[in-house]
Amino acid sequence: MLADLTAGAVQDAEARASERPRALVESVALARTPARDALRALAPADTVKIIAEVKRASPSRGDLARIPDPALQARRYADGGASAISVLTEGRRFKGSLADLEAVQAAVDLPVLRKDFIATEYQVLEARASGADMVLLIVAALEPRQLRRLHTMVSDLGMTPLVETHSADEVAIATDLGARVIGVNARDLSTFELDRDLFGRLVEKIPQDTVKIAESAVMHPDDVAHYRAAGADVVLVGEALVTSDPVSTLQAFIAAGSFPRGRSTSDESA
Repeated sequence: MLADLTAGAVQDAEARASERPRALVESVALARTPARDALRALAPADTVKIIAEVKRASPSRGDLARIPDPALQARRYADGGASAISVLTEGRRFKGSLADLEAVQAAVDLPVLRKDFIATEYQVLEARASGADMVLLIVAALEPRQLRRLHTMVSDLGMTPLVETHSADEVAIATDLGARVIGVNARDLSTFELDRDLFGRLVEKIPQDTVKIAESAVMHPDDVAHYRAAGADVVLVGEALVTSDPVSTLQAFIAAGSFPRGRSTSDESA
């Protein structure tokens, strides 16, 4: 499934490139104001931080929410206390677009992540041209040289790469790459099965000075507390926010993770 999603995203990017050549997109990307500082926004703190996701649908869950106004959704996330916003731009299965990213970037002052199946330099350039401050790079979807090349390109454009992993071997690849932000996705992108404890098994393999992000399997405040106790600096949340009141849900999630990472609420009260 991951290979199919990536191939489809690349095909769609190639179609866009036929209308907007690389040279044009690159000129727009280089003319943008500098990317927002995602490392500062997501830096470890005494409470968990949330990346709130604009997400209409997914292959595993189907349609989730219409979201006719991504900018309004983003402003609600900012009001709820999100530290950054993720925008799914894949169109085939997630029903997103670069227009969603552009609308969100213009609506808030928070760093914005382009979440997609990125495998080409053109996709990286169009991310910056559309205002992305961060770009998702999935280790399992990329060959090592390809991953290194794209990681370097994202950084050279002033953006922050979020390197997503699903195993100890992939964490080692991300670490060797020098990634400053590493995510562990509880969802297996081949089977779409969830393993909420995967983050806890891998977190000790991630360097201490790296921003550690737990992704997926977050529906309730207890899930945020679980990830925070395991050592997460940041939790990425999508479905739970688009299917509820985002402001109150975000506030509840942040409150649930309001203790130093690697400790639990019971530790705090002891």
